[in-house]
Amino acid sequence: VVQLVESGGGSVQAGGSLRLSCEISGFTFDDSQMGWYRQARANECKLLATIEGEKGEKVKYWIGPVEGRFTISRDSAKKMVYLQMNNLKPEDTAVYYCALKGGWPEDCTAPTKHGTWGRGTQVTVTS
Repeated sequence: VVQLVESGGGSVQAGGSLRLSCEISGFTFDDSQMGWYRQARANECKLLATIEGEKGEKVKYWIGPVEGRFTISRDSAKKMVYLQMNNLKPEDTAVYYCALKGGWPEDCTAPTKHGTWGRGTQVTVTS
């Protein structure tokens, strides 16, 4: 019933931009904490950013390499969460996931334990 569907990934040259979208259905969106994660390798998953509040007023970035380049936002009326990615670098290459976080801790185990993952969208940055 709960569904999160990512889109907007693709292949871009270093320095380019992409905007990822996550369409959400099946749960109350306005009071839920949503997150963007990325997985560059099978055993490596990182929480990038979280957002909560009806108007997305509570935002936090969790890893230094994305600060100043990535921006998380939400549109509650459209039930969408976005990740704007600017000045992309080859090291940003990964599968990007949105998720209903569902609780603690602040890492990739939280959606698995308490929430819901989207299917992911591939982002590839070439030099």
